[in-house]
Amino acid sequence: MPVSLYDISIPAFIRGLEVLDHVLKKGEAYAEEQSISPQTLLDAHFAKDMRNLIYQIQRASDTAKGTAHRVGNDVAPVSFPDEEKTFADLHERIVNTVKYLEEVKASAFEGVEEKIVEVPFTEYKLPGVAFILTYALPNFYFHVTTAYLILRDAGVPLRKIDFLLGSKAPSPAA
Repeated sequence: MPVSLYDISIPAFIRGLEVLDHVLKKGEAYAEEQSISPQTLLDAHFAKDMRNLIYQIQRASDTAKGTAHRVGNDVAPVSFPDEEKTFADLHERIVNTVKYLEEVKASAFEGVEEKIVEVPFTEYKLPGVAFILTYALPNFYFHVTTAYLILRDAGVPLRKIDFLLGSKAPSPAA
């Protein structure tokens, strides 16, 4: 049975966003437990030349919803202004992105394997399958991973299983 571009993208984006939400919740809890200003974590960077945690969440969101629109047939675009300033704002953006993705029909991805898609912010154009496999998924996971690493580097007690399973990750043994 062939795997569709929908199957390898939209569910992966939804799951990745749910993992991000879980990681952010752990970050919030850590800030509260350690009496750290939430803003300290939100403004944190993994490296000096990289953008902060808020930016990573925004770009993961944009990559997911942008891919649905660019690759899917007749999938209306949605735009969220980059105005998030708090953990609550980021959770809301994730929830809204997931809601948007859940409305995308698998049928919108039928026959789009060779559809030419412009790679954002470049002059490159790729067929749909190459766009998803060589740009969209790697870019999405780059930002999800960077968000995880920013929080982990700041001391948030995240484990690999948090990245893999999100809220379904078992609690560490006592």
